Amino acid sequence: MSFTVASTAREPLSEINTTPLIDVLLVLLVMIVLTIPIATNSLEYDLPHGELKGVHPDPIRNVLEVTPEGILLWNGNPTDGPGLTSLLSEVRAMNPEPEVQFRPDANAAYGTSAHALQIVKASGVTKFGFVDNEKYGTFSR
Repeated sequence: MSFTVASTAREPLSEINTTPLIDVLLVLLVMIVLTIPIATNSLEYDLPHGELKGVHPDPIRNVLEVTPEGILLWNGNPTDGPGLTSLLSEVRAMNPEPEVQFRPDANAAYGTSAHALQIVKASGVTKFGFVDNEKYGTFSR
């Protein structure tokens, strides 16, 4: 360890003490972090509650499709988010529970497919599967 020996000739110090500067900067950083408001990424709006008349789940197998235009199809009939939620609750109530197959088009938007999967996950359906995955790539064995 080295020590600086003070001279008696009153020479100016060539070293700056940076400890107080770092302390002040840390206090300023903490103050800035505490005063920044928490960002919220939410937007509240009312969605229509659509009911599909005459569309019911099949007791054996149901197919949920996503088209390239962003339309959700339940067994070939168009639906929306709230309609899909009610159909999935009907599926969940059936005994035995029918399977739900998810078949997005290869050109469907990822956001629409992810939203449909969130609705399915929130519904609690247990017999759920992906079908026609071979159109997304080639697999070699």
